[in-house]
Amino acid sequence: MLFSSLWKSRYKTHFGAADCWWRPGLVVLLCWSCVTQLTCGNLTLEESKHLVIQRDGEFDMTYNDTVTSENQTIYAFNHTVSRNKTEGVRVSVDVLSQNLKSPILFVVRQKQAVLSFQVPLILRGLYQRKYPYNHLGRTLCQPPTKAASETQYFFVDVSTLSSQGTNYQLRVSRVESFTLQTDKTFSFTASPSQPQYFKYVFPEGVDTVIVKVSSDMNFPCSVMSIQDIQCPVYDLDNNVAFIGMYQTMTKKGAITVQRKDFPSNSFYVVVVVKTEDEACGGPLRFYPLRPDELIDAGNRSKILDVVVSPAIESEVYVMGMLFCLGIFLSFYLLTLLVACVQNKRAKRRALFHNIADTSPAETGKTSASPNEYGSLADSTVSSEAVTESAPSIDSATSADNYGYIERSLENVGRSRQESLSSIEEDDYDTLDDINSDKNIVRTKKYLCVSDLSRKDKRVLSKKYQIYFWNIATIAVFYALPVIQLVITYQTVVNVTGNQDICYYNFMCAHPLGALSAFNNILSNLGYVMLGLLFLLIVLKRDIVHNRALSCNDVNALECGIPKHFGLFYAMGTALMMEGLLSACYHVCPNYTNFQFDTSFMYMIAGLCMLKLYQKRHPDINASAYTAYACLAGVIFFSVLGVVFGRGNTVFWIVFSVIHILATLLLSTQLYYMGRWRLDSGILRRMVYIVYTDCIRQCSGPMYIDRMVLLVMGNIVNWSLAAYGLIERPNDFASYLLAIAICNLLLYFAFYIIMKLRSGERIRCLALVCILFTAVVWGFALYFFFQGLSTWQKTPAESREHNRDCILLSFFDDHDIWHFLSSIAMFGSFLVLLTMDDDLDAVQRDKIYVF
Repeated sequence: MLFSSLWKSRYKTHFGAADCWWRPGLVVLLCWSCVTQLTCGNLTLEESKHLVIQRDGEFDMTYNDTVTSENQTIYAFNHTVSRNKTEGVRVSVDVLSQNLKSPILFVVRQKQAVLSFQVPLILRGLYQRKYPYNHLGRTLCQPPTKAASETQYFFVDVSTLSSQGTNYQLRVSRVESFTLQTDKTFSFTASPSQPQYFKYVFPEGVDTVIVKVSSDMNFPCSVMSIQDIQCPVYDLDNNVAFIGMYQTMTKKGAITVQRKDFPSNSFYVVVVVKTEDEACGGPLRFYPLRPDELIDAGNRSKILDVVVSPAIESEVYVMGMLFCLGIFLSFYLLTLLVACVQNKRAKRRALFHNIADTSPAETGKTSASPNEYGSLADSTVSSEAVTESAPSIDSATSADNYGYIERSLENVGRSRQESLSSIEEDDYDTLDDINSDKNIVRTKKYLCVSDLSRKDKRVLSKKYQIYFWNIATIAVFYALPVIQLVITYQTVVNVTGNQDICYYNFMCAHPLGALSAFNNILSNLGYVMLGLLFLLIVLKRDIVHNRALSCNDVNALECGIPKHFGLFYAMGTALMMEGLLSACYHVCPNYTNFQFDTSFMYMIAGLCMLKLYQKRHPDINASAYTAYACLAGVIFFSVLGVVFGRGNTVFWIVFSVIHILATLLLSTQLYYMGRWRLDSGILRRMVYIVYTDCIRQCSGPMYIDRMVLLVMGNIVNWSLAAYGLIERPNDFASYLLAIAICNLLLYFAFYIIMKLRSGERIRCLALVCILFTAVVWGFALYFFFQGLSTWQKTPAESREHNRDCILLSFFDDHDIWHFLSSIAMFGSFLVLLTMDDDLDAVQRDKIYVF
């Protein structure tokens, strides 16, 4: 008490006013201390209720335990990891309790990774459908180790928020076949909740491998993925597309893997079974009315086989490129050989002709009898070339009716030196009196080439050269954005790893650089090389013909089919562009860019038909502007059909009506040689013709040959239109191309038949080209219809058609189609170029029009 009073009195005198805040602070401190003690007491009480059980786990042992919100079980495992040997560790979990309100949470803690999942596992499908899975199996990620041997620990934590006891089974086992061996097939089973993945290490000397996964079951739909060695491994349906390369599959799947893409010289092969089959073209069976309803997916286990095989080596790439170059360079050598033989024969003919012309003057004898040089004449020119007969009276009269006077050969040669810019087709073809003469000449019952080749040669030459310049311009403007687009496609595939974007033959897709299927691109080289060769052949013929014209050669001026090479130049250019655009299409083939592969096929078919028609109708053939405008319309409908035509009845009705109307209009144009008008009086004239020719008197058609061709053409086109309207094929672009090819073949067959029927003959070179081309086309179509992929189906269904390489371990069936079709097109062009060589010495008023 004494010290207390002294302390109080002492400090009361020294602090004074400070006593007013010191005492409340002491009270606060004492209260905080009490609260802390009470809180700690409560925590201790809660910890006493939450029980943590830790066990030492053993491999290949099944643990049957119960977990609630009041207890947590931790299983501790350890295993030895070797640098040279990788063992997989798999955790399998099965929940035995039903109707759980709260799932069980499993957390696997490793040295460098954490894997967590809940059971039941809820996987979502389309329209947020939910599929629960009570049985799970997951393979643990194995981080690489630098030590020769190391013991690693991992822990499996089991917990739940459910107050009710939940029974579960836990089993941890080793995956003995975790590392795949080269060329050894391994079988396994996977499901949506039990994905599988395996490791593959590149052996020494192998830089590229092909990973092939196959199954005897179409469904359930599955996904194969190639991922780098890193944690975590994305092996569920909802995350397998996050990293690496992946593709959907039903029965077949294949991915080419290169060592340069994986710094660790190894990768994971991941196989995941999807919760639904729609991505693989399967049915969508479930559609719940309540969005939160859980759906039992049933048994979706799938047995699969995986094998990793070395891909081809660099020597095979070189061999494939040399083989491709060798095939098409041989055509250059063969063409050079044929040209040399023909040149030698031409010199020999010229020498014998000179001897025949000079021998009577030198010897003073009469001219040799026809039999003396008969065999030589037969081998060089036709009998019409030996004697120069005067023009027929009908031909001269027709020429006078056409409004110009026959010029001497000297005037003709001199007029060809005038500027082409001062000559226009309209100067000769727009006067009313000439129109009346055209109605007289072109409506004769029997027409000769001289009747339809009256326009000035300079005018027609200028007209048909526009075909070449227009298609060259179209090619530049069309090809540049195409190349840019396919490069973007390939970049997207390489960056995202989505192998479903492009429809390759994955069993025979050899990458080179950024290209995924170099062999499909290389095989298009034939179109370019043979197109260039055809241009060189046409150029040579053009030069020879111009020399003959400059020398006032009678045969060049007045005999044979009029030579106009503009369409031939356009055909060669179109063949080269077909090769370029087909290569662009095969950079990433799919339905959105299939028009790249077919656009110039339409061009080639149209130009070939125009060339056939131009041969006997040079004055009335369509202009380049009209022809390309019609072809542009065809390509426009091709795009519409690809985008909107699949299953669209309205589109098919509209297209079929347009197809039939176009057929009728073209038939009328060809039958009347352009001498008709489409105006308001067309119906009145049609009724009048039907009345006079069918009702008043029954008379047959005036132009029987033309009528036969047009009737057959209408039957074919109406049948194709009916087929399209009834069947509505998914591949509209190929359907449109089939229409063009059928019409071309029909017209070509008609031309050959009428040529032989008119007494004309086909020379040996042209006959060889026809037979050779027909055989090559037959083999080409066989390989075309093999169907190694199809974008009409899903990518997974398309891969069912994939097959291994069949030529040099580098080229597949479609590559052989490229080889053979390029050769066949080149041969078809040669047929058009040479089929009328037998008429080079026949006067044009003796060559019939059909």
